[in-house]
Amino acid sequence: MEKLTSKDNANIKNAAKIIKSAKFRKQTGLFAAEGLRVCVDAVRSGAEIYTLFLTEEALEKHAAECSELTSAAKKTFLITPQLFARISDTQSPQGVMGIIKTLDKNSLFDTINNGGKFLALDNVQDPNNLGTILRSAEAFGVSGVILSRDCCDAFGPKVVRGSMGAIFRLPLLSVDSLPEWFALHPSLNTFAAVPDSSAEPVTKIYFEEPCAVVIGNEGNGIRPETEKVCSRRITIPMNGNAESLNASVAAAILIWEMVK
Repeated sequence: MEKLTSKDNANIKNAAKIIKSAKFRKQTGLFAAEGLRVCVDAVRSGAEIYTLFLTEEALEKHAAECSELTSAAKKTFLITPQLFARISDTQSPQGVMGIIKTLDKNSLFDTINNGGKFLALDNVQDPNNLGTILRSAEAFGVSGVILSRDCCDAFGPKVVRGSMGAIFRLPLLSVDSLPEWFALHPSLNTFAAVPDSSAEPVTKIYFEEPCAVVIGNEGNGIRPETEKVCSRRITIPMNGNAESLNASVAAAILIWEMVK
C-alpha cells in the first residue's frame, strides 16, 4: 500500500477529474464511488476497483471492510485527510473511495423482445432523482433501465451514491433517441407516464411483457416525439391539488404497479 502526500500526484489529479467531469469518465471508462458502504457493495456485486484511496482513520475504523477492499483493488493508496478532501464530493468524507471500471451490461438488452419489464427515462436531469429511481428500479426487480443520451450521467458521484449499489447490479442502456430505439423493438409495449387525467389510470393497467414505462424530464415531462410513439398513455390518479409528483416518487409508484 503506497502512501501519497502530494496534490500533484497523477492518481490524485485523475481521481479529481473523474469526480468532476462526465466527459472524462466516458473517455477513461472509469467512475468514482465514495463511501465505505458503496465501495463494499461494488466489490460484492462483482465490480472491478481500479484504484482505492483510504485514509489512516478509515483503515483503523473499518479494518475488516478495508481489508476486503484492498484485496479486491488493483492498487491502493493511503492518503491524508487533506488530500482526500481535494477529491471528495461529500461534505463529511468517510475516507474511502474507489475508482471503478464502468460496467458494460448492454448485451443484456439483446433479448428484450423475449420479455422483461423496463423503465425508460427521457431527459431526466437531476442526479438525485436518477439515483433514487435506479435504487427503486433495482429494489423492485426491473429488468433494466433505458436512458436517453441527454439524461444526466448515470455514473456521476451523486447518482452512484443515491443508487445505493443499484448502479453495480442494474442493467443500463444509453440510447441516442428513445423513439428510434423503440422503433427497433416493435414488440415492446411502451407506456408514457403523463400528469393528465384523460390518460389511463396506472392502477388499471396490465403490463404485458415485454414492456417499458417512460418517465420524462422533471420540468417538461416526456418529449412530444417520445410520447407520440408510445403504445398507451398512463397516469397516477391523485385526489389532492398537486399537478404532478416528483420524478423519483412517480417512478417508484409506476415501477410498483408495473412489476406487482
